[in-house]
Amino acid sequence: MQLNPHQIWRDIQAIRSAQPLIHNITNFVVMNTTANALLAIGASPAMVHATEEVEEFVSISQALVVNIGTLDTNFVGGMELAMKQAHKLNKPIVFDPVGVGATSYRNKISTQLIQATPPSVIRGNASEIMALAGLDAQTKGVDSIYGSESALNAAYFLSKKYNSTVVISGATDFIIHQDNMVSTANGHPLMSKVTGMGCTATALIGAFVAVNPNYFEAAAHAMAVMGISGEIAAEKNPYPGSLQVNFLDTLHKLTGDDILYRLQVTS
Repeated sequence: MQLNPHQIWRDIQAIRSAQPLIHNITNFVVMNTTANALLAIGASPAMVHATEEVEEFVSISQALVVNIGTLDTNFVGGMELAMKQAHKLNKPIVFDPVGVGATSYRNKISTQLIQATPPSVIRGNASEIMALAGLDAQTKGVDSIYGSESALNAAYFLSKKYNSTVVISGATDFIIHQDNMVSTANGHPLMSKVTGMGCTATALIGAFVAVNPNYFEAAAHAMAVMGISGEIAAEKNPYPGSLQVNFLDTLHKLTGDDILYRLQVTS
């Protein structure tokens, strides 16, 4: 697949017009960050994880984002119910296996969730994708110690096993579905100095799959927008605190020309 800047812009316009409701079951660290990013791109975020209401909330949402960053028993129960309901209603599911490979509990829950309800899109760093595929990958907490290209075989394996689009985040982002792959090289090293940027990418994928039923294409579009916005934000002021603010501002006012002139597709 070749990424088309005009089709990426089409998806952004669709998000801004439809303002899709994105149901997030995510971690405490990034709730504010990812909610603001979804608002900035034009979507409507909701952070709902109680078992008593997740099924009902899925029914009024356009996509479900599940992020396992801060696991506990109640969160897991909500994730299981929400994913099953989204599958039943044919709603897209985006899964972020934060920190998989760090603990046996995290490994067990991730596998349990995606085997019960295979997600539409899985996004993680190289260590997470490799660990999720059952490889003995090392991790430094929630950070990867591998380059994204190291997880390509694992991503192909997961995509074929679960019929999911798999995104490997890194200096180069790889987006894979079955035997198809596209990679983008937008972004800035400063993005790794701001907590929650990977989780933000996952949330943005939720917005894009809500308006584009081609989940492979939608995930690639989201990652391109994430990288381009990070580049522009870092150029304005090359410090982590400023990047957070400038990133949201850039998402909010991103234009078709920004995408046309900055998109870097490596394959």
